[in-house]
Amino acid sequence: MLPKSKETSGAPGSAWQSYQDAQETFDKIVPGKTTTAELAQMKLDPRANPNITILPRYEVMQRFIVNQTVTVNDLDEGVRICVEARENCRALEVNQTASQKKRVGNAALDITKVYRETHTAGWRFTGLLLIKDGVVVYKLTGGRDVLSPLQALSSKLNTLNGIDAPSVLSRNSSSSPSGDQTSQSAATGVRIKRQ
Repeated sequence: MLPKSKETSGAPGSAWQSYQDAQETFDKIVPGKTTTAELAQMKLDPRANPNITILPRYEVMQRFIVNQTVTVNDLDEGVRICVEARENCRALEVNQTASQKKRVGNAALDITKVYRETHTAGWRFTGLLLIKDGVVVYKLTGGRDVLSPLQALSSKLNTLNGIDAPSVLSRNSSSSPSGDQTSQSAATGVRIKRQ
């Protein structure tokens, strides 16, 4: 059986199990109403959740006032309230990723490092909360609910020996979808196939 692994950022008790869980949690947050005590009940407390970072004020400014043409009046009301509150406003950034990696294909070729194919599935969630006087004044979410890249690696040494692993597995370019691309790195001697 080929190896597989599962990784989720954060502590087991505070981490979401899916992108949908994360989004549903943020959907419950109402700017101008939700308090820090309520955030703590949702496990959105930076003291207990390692996926949460407290951002300094200058980072908030850099994210929203990207150049000199953007003024405070151009910002959303919640962001403007936070910027004008200066040290009385706190910004929390949430980042959580989860991934599952599984090697598939011919076990003999994988073990001998002739050809390895890895499937990665997972998701990534990001969120931003601006809090003034203990109440959320702004929220923003983003991320990707599906991460599913495919990576196939074959050794250059085996190629020089006349072993073309993708051909052995009937995965050469002639049978691949038109969107596939194959390239070879001269520095590492590793061929990479991307979908």
